[in-house]
Amino acid sequence: MSVKNRSIALVASLSTSAAWAGVYADDLSKCLIESTSTEDRTALVKWLFTAASAHPAISSFSTVTPADMDSANQVIGALFMKLLTESCKPQTQKALRFEGPATIQLSFTALGQVAGTELFSSPVVAKSMSGIEKFLDTKKLEDLKAEAPPDG
Repeated sequence: MSVKNRSIALVASLSTSAAWAGVYADDLSKCLIESTSTEDRTALVKWLFTAASAHPAISSFSTVTPADMDSANQVIGALFMKLLTESCKPQTQKALRFEGPATIQLSFTALGQVAGTELFSSPVVAKSMSGIEKFLDTKKLEDLKAEAPPDG
């Protein structure tokens, strides 16, 4: 797999859940999370947002420029390199040796999930998302529970 394809796979893995993570992937995940600051995780969220803003379904809502994307790529590229080759080097080496390259993707997925949790735990974001409540029919939702067949 080329470096470009591995990079694409790594990026894609940040938004998907891991099917299986071994002991070494778990250790690497913990190291990545513990070795990043709130600022690092904020940079990761910005990078994810910047990349997602290119999607045709939402690109019209975004003012992200190619220069913004390049800047975000530079920041996160440096962070990934620092984490893998310095902060978490022993964990990275063991994960690669014993569980293969997919462990890198799995571990960064865990870091992405932590960063996403921080993003969505912001009171401002939670308030914005709670706006959906005015468009939900609570009676129909309650009826779903009442009409559900019994377990068995």
